Amino acid sequence: MDVVLFGPPGAGKGTQADALCERFGLVHLATGDMLRRAIASGSELGARVQDIVERGILVDDETVAEVVGARLDEEDTRGGALFDGFPRTLGQVALLDGLLDDRTRELGVVVQLEVPEQVLVDRLSSRRSCPEHGPIPPDSGGTCPRCGAAGEQREDDREEVIRHRFGVYREETAPVAGAYQERGLLRSVDGTGTPEEVAARIAQAVEEAVGGEQGSSC
Repeated sequence: MDVVLFGPPGAGKGTQADALCERFGLVHLATGDMLRRAIASGSELGARVQDIVERGILVDDETVAEVVGARLDEEDTRGGALFDGFPRTLGQVALLDGLLDDRTRELGVVVQLEVPEQVLVDRLSSRRSCPEHGPIPPDSGGTCPRCGAAGEQREDDREEVIRHRFGVYREETAPVAGAYQERGLLRSVDGTGTPEEVAARIAQAVEEAVGGEQGSSC
């Protein structure tokens, strides 16, 4: 079973991707991780990706598709993959269709996490980070529990930046969601609540889409 998971910045997609992979025996294929893996491999493809990254430009769709295809050819993905960060555009939807068709695979379900914009703004803008020890837990009162330093707000956690990112996400993913909706693959899931509550909703949506036998085998 192959699955696509997407959601706005701060929706907890990483946490939910891990839970979904564990429950259904999927391999998590995050675009950034795959690009870094390609670079580390020392392959000709990896060298091309590294050159693009070092020049500070976006990796083009065709190159991303090559990276995804190479990853799909690895043995550990044969039992199912969770695509995270791909596809982001209608062009990438077509590319993923081709990659799966070439390997006699098909998507079982596309899960869209839905979280109100204001909830995400409040969540992300309240994040603080210690210059030395990294992210500070939300219940630490804004100070680092390891050294007591006052937390700092990252530049990309400012409200105006968050709202811009959310707007870009809506513009990019609305056509993708629409395309999968037309094909009957899209399942929109409420992304508010505890991670466990959200994970249960996602699991139910996946099981309803592809059949309960997938979940019962994990």
